[in-house]
Amino acid sequence: MKFSITSRGDAKSDSIKALIYQYLIDFELDYDENEPDLVISVGGDGTFLQAFHDYSHRLDKTAFLGIHTGHLGFYADWVPEEIEKLVIDIAKKPYQVVEYPLLSLTIHSNDNEATRYLALNESSIKKVEGSVVLDVSIKGEHFERFRGDGLCISTPSGSTAYNKALGGAIIHPSLASVQITEMSSINNRVYRTIGSPLILPKHHVCKFNPVEKNQSFLLTIDHITKNVANIHSIECQVAEEKIRFARFKSFPFWKRVRDSFVSDER
Repeated sequence: MKFSITSRGDAKSDSIKALIYQYLIDFELDYDENEPDLVISVGGDGTFLQAFHDYSHRLDKTAFLGIHTGHLGFYADWVPEEIEKLVIDIAKKPYQVVEYPLLSLTIHSNDNEATRYLALNESSIKKVEGSVVLDVSIKGEHFERFRGDGLCISTPSGSTAYNKALGGAIIHPSLASVQITEMSSINNRVYRTIGSPLILPKHHVCKFNPVEKNQSFLLTIDHITKNVANIHSIECQVAEEKIRFARFKSFPFWKRVRDSFVSDER
């Protein structure tokens, strides 16, 4: 099996990366940064998100595994104290593959160019100044005209991140869906929005069209921020691709949620 390791870059994460590397090489596994079967992320959720984007072009061939070296990471199953057991599992045991849905986001420009992105957590649409004003269509039918600070479009696994802070629902990743959550929408006698998160199934496409032309937006794709202009529309839906997690032990989604937000244990 070929493996690759990414690190947050701090001393603790780098030392664990070096240790895992040497152990796996001793077990005669191959280190391959270009075409790994397994990507091991050492750090936090930010490190994991970067690893996902680094290898998003080969999701059907690569599985991901996380080790957290700071606060509990939502995508990390393992802690530094379990490194020796983990290395033996990687070298000796087949792993179970667990797949989570992703968000597909396509930006259509006024020049008829299309740029597509994948997100593991979410994408958001904001502006530096002024309100975001977008016509929202679902399955080709106009739904509403949104006015407010912005919109967050999240995956089920990302529903515990920015979406949760905005008051969105937590969705189990077995449900192939995306969730659209408002940021401080304007609602009065003149302007109206639904005022509630929307959960769309896989076959529903949502499109956002800027009402005013020649506007620029701040668009985030997970941890990446882009300033984009000349937009005709932004299209989002559940992606055909999925992320593949390598599981050597059971760690149910609702346990992750409990451990992250409810449990008193540290």
